[in-house]
Amino acid sequence: MDETRAPVLDPGARKTKTGCFWALARDDRPWNGTAPPGVAFTYALGRGGLHAERILRGFGGILQVDGYAGYNRLVAPGRVGSDITLAYCWAHARRKLVEITRTGPAPIAEEGARLIRELYAIKADIRGLDPDDRLAARQERSAPAVARIKDWLDHHRSRVSAKAPLGEALSYIAKYWAGLELFLTDGRIELDNNAVERTIRPIALNRKNALFAGHDAGAENWAIIAPLIETCKLNAIDPHAWLRATLGAIAGGHQQSQISELLPWNFPAKV
Repeated sequence: MDETRAPVLDPGARKTKTGCFWALARDDRPWNGTAPPGVAFTYALGRGGLHAERILRGFGGILQVDGYAGYNRLVAPGRVGSDITLAYCWAHARRKLVEITRTGPAPIAEEGARLIRELYAIKADIRGLDPDDRLAARQERSAPAVARIKDWLDHHRSRVSAKAPLGEALSYIAKYWAGLELFLTDGRIELDNNAVERTIRPIALNRKNALFAGHDAGAENWAIIAPLIETCKLNAIDPHAWLRATLGAIAGGHQQSQISELLPWNFPAKV
């Protein structure tokens, strides 16, 4: 799951307000799953964790996210509802270290980024294997690499000011450590949430072109159309061809009871 802001025109105030697109993506291809990849967006009036909780009502299982604090609401003590476990994102951890290396010599950050790259090298080697095979490879190869990262983290956290950029990066990794190493226990979990980040990147780019939605209803429509296009792209389908064929099928009397035949991953066989 991920989220990105959605500027919306607020006519009464003569300015824009900030809504939010929340994205839920599924991509089981890295572990050879049979479910087709897809993404669904929801427009909400804000970025608070209550919106994530509402969207995920009834969901139980592992949810992969970045370090945004709003997701903490999903695992708060005493929360009533389905059990959710948060897996966190190594790409965000690495990104914070890489940003530090770009400002000048930073041997500690460089070492940390190198250690995390080892995890990604293993990830590339085992992509497409079944979950059990991925898990076995991770126990053999990734677990020692994670242990080296933990040793590096513990050693330097006690020596670096918590207020320095490096200290903040180390604190971030330490804060989410349990969710970062969760991939060592389940072969389906990815190292990062890049699958969902890629689906919302066009939203951020289009935000520069469209500037804002005209009203909340426009943003809600945006949240309906955009995931159809992004799901086509996830399935290597030309969105324009799919939309043209699908709208033609609907106009031609396609039965609502057979709507699943029109989903992007069934194109062009059924359309």
